[in-house]
This record gives sequence, structure tokens and C-alpha cells, in this order.
Amino acid sequence: MSTNFFDVIIVGAGLSGIGMACHLQQNCPGKTYAILEGRGDMGGTWDLFRYPGIRSDSDMHTLGYNFKPWRAAKAIADGPDILSYIKETAKEHNVEAHIHFNHMVKTANWSDESCTWELEIDHQGEKVKMSCNFLSMCSGYYSYKQGHSPKFPHSEDFTGQIIHPQQWPEDLDYANKKVVVIGSGATAITIVPSMAETAEHVTMLQRSPTYIVSRPSKDIIANFLRKILPEKLAYAITRWKNVFIQRFYFKRARNRPQKTKDFLLKMTKKALGNDYDVDKHFSPHYKPWDQRVCLVPDGDLFKTIKSGKVSVETDTITRFTPNGILLDSGKELPADIIVTATGLSLIACGGIELFMNGEKLNFSDTYTYRGLMYSDVPNFTLTFGYVNASWTLRADIIAGYICRIINHMDHKKATRCTPRLRKEDENMASRPFIEGFTSGYLLRVMDDLPKQGSHEPWTNPQDYKYEKAIFSKSDVEDGVLTFDTPQEAS
Repeated sequence: MSTNFFDVIIVGAGLSGIGMACHLQQNCPGKTYAILEGRGDMGGTWDLFRYPGIRSDSDMHTLGYNFKPWRAAKAIADGPDILSYIKETAKEHNVEAHIHFNHMVKTANWSDESCTWELEIDHQGEKVKMSCNFLSMCSGYYSYKQGHSPKFPHSEDFTGQIIHPQQWPEDLDYANKKVVVIGSGATAITIVPSMAETAEHVTMLQRSPTYIVSRPSKDIIANFLRKILPEKLAYAITRWKNVFIQRFYFKRARNRPQKTKDFLLKMTKKALGNDYDVDKHFSPHYKPWDQRVCLVPDGDLFKTIKSGKVSVETDTITRFTPNGILLDSGKELPADIIVTATGLSLIACGGIELFMNGEKLNFSDTYTYRGLMYSDVPNFTLTFGYVNASWTLRADIIAGYICRIINHMDHKKATRCTPRLRKEDENMASRPFIEGFTSGYLLRVMDDLPKQGSHEPWTNPQDYKYEKAIFSKSDVEDGVLTFDTPQEAS
């Protein structure tokens, strides 16, 4: 069993992990690091999911890195193009040489004695040990092993194929087949119009509606700016433009939910026509942005509905039948293939078991420090992006902040950085890690996640403009982060 030490270990070679490595190389050039990736290739989400039509639901000028312009004409990008962008970034920054593929981290134990994280890793059946001073978790927020798959009554009776998008067969032939897609979230509304191109008919079956908005796949302003301005300047302007638009519509939805709902439904009625029952199929019971608003580029879902290739059913399932699905209304949906686009299975810390000096850490007992560190857990960060904007906006500024912390540790000659509850923090009220967001995939695991406190810095505000200023300009020595060595502390 071999042991290797690095100054920093990054877990995950997806969008966040590759970005973290680039920031580390740029801002902490003397640090040794390794990226541990459990799978056989980089890309994370964009390498894992292979279902038809996979794409981003955020524009690539904000989902892309702040240091690498997005050059393609389409701002709402396809999955393969995003994967190419990630791989290109890794190659340009020579990150590839630092990635250890098929290295699945099983446990991580912090040792005060050595001031290191000691990792136990499964490398294709071989046990490997690595250690580091600083552990940066960039493993995403959901299980790569399987998606959320609720049990449907009599599903074993169905004689066709049942498929979850996370385990999409490469050889699936759905041409001229009847398909039912269960769900109406981002994955479902991506799969439905794509499968409709060759399927006989596709039915999107939803228990309740989702807010859906259409947006052009190409950003004409971005493409124009790129022609007349230097690339990096054009990218920066477009990025801030889109950040402003995202913030404006999110705040408007929070402050004027009914007006926002009316506006979204008006746009949907315009796309589908006045004779379509928008109130039944596209008017959710919750307020806009209580759950993520789904994006369809160029109105592709609406176009396939108008063409007759796609229909929407808003109902609940009684049971599966040999030939399809029986609904509570008594209607039976015929199907050759059923796609269960029922969501993700969220897990904390990539499913890694955490220990402190040999004692198991209950992650849910900790308070989050600014949504990236955790009370009394040294030299440890977990990158969790925005639920109300593009993920990478937050991943970028978190990476920069981690580099500031590491450099300050060097300046102080400290080997340990730990968020500590102050006396005034000890009895503060706790709140969920994410507030005001009712999506099922989050609610299912909220009890397993760290808590927010009642005041800063024990909060997870999910506000890019505010956090960008905090992470880039605030003093890292704020009276909560303590920089020391175990010998000094004792």
C-alpha cells in the first residue's frame, strides 16, 4: 500500500475540479497538487450523462470559467461541446498530468498530529493511500452511481424498456417507438424534444408542472462583441451582462412572484397558442424560483408540442401495465420505452466518510462557513455552486478564495486553518443549508447537509454580487478563521 503526499488534493475532475486546479496553479504556483477522479475520464456531469440532447441549462458565458472565454456561437451549449471545453482547459493549463483517474476516495481522516488529511482510495481494486495538507472537494453534489428512482407499482409488469437518464444505453433504438418520459425537470425537457425527432410519439408525464422559459441558443450581443472587441474583453462584458440579467429576473421573481408568474405563463401561451391548456400543464403551484426555472433553447419543446410529436400529461401514476402506464384518471399511456427522468440522488462530500483524528465526523452537525468551509473542520472546503444562477460563477470565486487562504497560511507559517464558533455563535439558531428552494432533490438530503447559522459568516447566501466582493476583498482573518499549528494551539 503506497503513500503519496501533496500540498493540496482536489477530489473530482469535472468543471469545478479542473477550474480549481487552474486557479491553484495561477495563484499558488509553488504548491504540489493532485486531482483524484473516481471515473476513467474528466468532465464530471458532461462525461457521465449520455442521453439524447444533453445540454446546459445556463449560458456558457457564465457557466464557463472566468479565465477562459467561451468561443462557440451557441451560448446554450450541447454536452459534448462543454466536455470539449473542459478538456481544452485542462490541456492548455497542463492539468492533465496531475489527474489520477479511477481513484475513488473512500475515507478522509484529519490528523492533528501530522496536520494532514489521510485518504484511503480504491484504485481499481487496489488500496492506495495519499495525504495532503489541504483537501478541496469538487466532486459535485449527486451520486454518480445511480439517480433517484422511486418505485412505481407493478413496474415489473412492463414488457418494454425502463431507462433512467443516468444509465443511458449507447445502443438504444427509439426510432418509430412510443416513448413516455416521466418528469418535467431540466433533464426531461431536454430529452423529450430530442427523442421526438425520430420516435413515433413522446409523452411527457408529470405529476405537477414546472416553469419553463424559452431563450435563443445564440447570444447575438456576445457574438457581435466578439467581432469588434478583444476576445477577453468581449467575454467579460457578456458575462457581466448575463449575470445582471440573471440577478434581475431572480430578484423580480422574489419580490413580485405573481407578476413574474403571469409573465412566464404569457410567454408560454404565446409559444403554444391560446387553445392550449397552459394553466393545467405549465402553471406550477409554487412561486417562480422556489424551484429552478427550466430553460428550453429556441423554444424546442414548445415547437415539438405544437407539431403533435409531443404531448404532455399532468396526472399521477396508478401502476405500470404490460403495455404502458395507467393513470389515476383512468387513462392508459401506451409505451415501448419508459424514461424515468425523476431526478438525482444527492450525497454530501461525494459519499466520502470523513473522520477527525480517527472519530467519524457527522457532517450535518457542523455549521457552514460562507457556504464552503465547516465549523471545527480544518483545511477542508467543499465547492457547492449556485442553485439560482450558473454553477461555475460560484466555483470560480470559491477557488480564488481558497487560494487566498492557502497563501495566508504560508504568510502566517500556519499549517492549519479552521473556522471556529465564537462565544456569540455558540447558541445561534440554525437554518437549512439552502433556504427558499423547494426542489425535491435538495429536500431529500437537507438533513444530511451542514447547517446555516443566524448570522454571518455562518451563512450560505447564494448571492454572486455579494459573495464576489467577500471572497475577493474581505480580510481572511475575520475572527472566525483561525490560522495556527497544533503545537501553538496546545
